[in-house]
Amino acid sequence: MDTSATHLLKDELDIVIPTIRNLDFLEMWRPFFEPYHLIIVQDGDPSRTIKVPDGFDYELYNRNDINKILGPKASCISFKDSACRCFGYMVSKKKYIFTIDDDCFVAKDPSGKEINALSQHIKNLLCPSTPNFFNTLYDPFREGADFVRGYPFSLREGVPTAVSHGLWMNIPDYDAPTQLVKPLERNKRYVDAVLTIPKGTLFPMCGMNLAFDRDLIGPAMYFGLMGDGQPIGRYDDMWAGWCVKVICDHLGLGVKTGLPYIWHSKASNPFVNLKKEYHGIFWQEEIIPFFQAATLSKDSTTVQKCHVELSKQVKEKLGKIDPYFVKLADAMVTWIEAWDELNPATDSGKK
Repeated sequence: MDTSATHLLKDELDIVIPTIRNLDFLEMWRPFFEPYHLIIVQDGDPSRTIKVPDGFDYELYNRNDINKILGPKASCISFKDSACRCFGYMVSKKKYIFTIDDDCFVAKDPSGKEINALSQHIKNLLCPSTPNFFNTLYDPFREGADFVRGYPFSLREGVPTAVSHGLWMNIPDYDAPTQLVKPLERNKRYVDAVLTIPKGTLFPMCGMNLAFDRDLIGPAMYFGLMGDGQPIGRYDDMWAGWCVKVICDHLGLGVKTGLPYIWHSKASNPFVNLKKEYHGIFWQEEIIPFFQAATLSKDSTTVQKCHVELSKQVKEKLGKIDPYFVKLADAMVTWIEAWDELNPATDSGKK
């Protein structure tokens, strides 16, 4: 993609990066990211100084800042887990968010051209989604494509796109058991497609290459209560994705997946991951049916109301599996309270 598209939404988009290390990886992204504002959420030891390459416009928050800004409500933000990134979503004042991990580099398309992941995410977010009827040519709004014969004209307007979920070359986003049995597997397959995830279908959302419309879905992008002091990790983005999809389906919003690709440079340790994921591997077999069956009432007209209603169902139905889910449900409510404190609704009312 040409770099003229790089500056699209320059004043309307924040890039959120969770990290525990110096951000040298930004050098590779400089041509694409430099015009944008970065929100860096430093995980781990707040006394450590993280270096950011010169020339980037950024703000950096560590755990001390989070505690200072949110006070007792800071308990809903995970510690020692990349889930801390969602604090960046909360303090952003922009309409759009792109979030990326610090081990993700610029990928190349099959012709060898560097992929401007950000501009593709923006393209995805700025054109409608089609969750109510599947188009066999994938995204009908893409150049060179359209709605196929038999596609109802009444549905061709589509719905607003709330989420753009990108993919990864090289290291796939696998769980620990799959990592253990396929240690050498690498994704070399570039699929040149974007599609809308159908209404009523859940998906595993990965937070390492993700963009969303903060105004439309921001308060639902709560990356769980994971990491330090919790019995589970590495399910933060999954949890947010399940909540987001149920809420998008309820509010008539769309989720796209596919392009853009980034280059995921290193696999995390499968044994460490297994320890973090252990409970989740069992729990997900009950969590998924819960989300598949979840319905929201007509009174839930905003993302905040949807999230709070969902939290009550989590407490009631998943609380039976483990007390952790009661704690998580309470954290979901705390998150919404903190979000609304930092983002007071405008007169026109905000979703």
